[in-house]
Amino acid sequence: MSDTETTAVQPAAKRKRGRPQTHSDTDRRSDIIDTARKTFVELGFSGTTTDIVAARCRISKQTLYRLFPSKSDLFLAVVAAHRQMMLDLPRPAEEDAPVDTVLQQIFMIDIDEEAENERQAFIHIVMREGGQFPEIAEILRRDGIDRSRQILADWLSNEAKRGKLVIEDPLGGARMLMDMLFGAMGPRREDFNTRADRRRHLERSISLFVRGTRPT
Repeated sequence: MSDTETTAVQPAAKRKRGRPQTHSDTDRRSDIIDTARKTFVELGFSGTTTDIVAARCRISKQTLYRLFPSKSDLFLAVVAAHRQMMLDLPRPAEEDAPVDTVLQQIFMIDIDEEAENERQAFIHIVMREGGQFPEIAEILRRDGIDRSRQILADWLSNEAKRGKLVIEDPLGGARMLMDMLFGAMGPRREDFNTRADRRRHLERSISLFVRGTRPT
């Protein structure tokens, strides 16, 4: 049989069944996490179900479970995303700006009011329901606060290696920065008349830290 005849009798390639995938899992995960965060804020941890999140995302429960097997897994992903709303880390490898400038960017001290209210709203729900659901408090502590502190400590350590600051205990320094700055970013701080007043306070706090760690 000739090559032509062989080619002619070869079976046609089978078509893949099912609808073509229009969204990548990465995009779909991002949409689900964003919707879940808003749902947790609106309904609380107890009132949020995977059925509700799937319906709001207009996806099947099977699709949601494939990406997030449980509500705790979904909440963990929301916490990880929220961590990036609180600290702009990690930083670009090629960044070489002054330490105080980068710290202002890391802590996003010029965040707009809408974005700030959005990130504070999630903290409120965790604080409100943390006692009732110890697992969400543990997730926030382990994968939110503790993880954020370690990433910030890693950045401080790297800056020290580059000779841009001197710090004996990067983890302690990260804790100090987070206590100073997040303490001033808390809701309803009556000691700041305006957002501009608070920004100046945050800038002074960062400046104080930088002066204390500046190489001699």
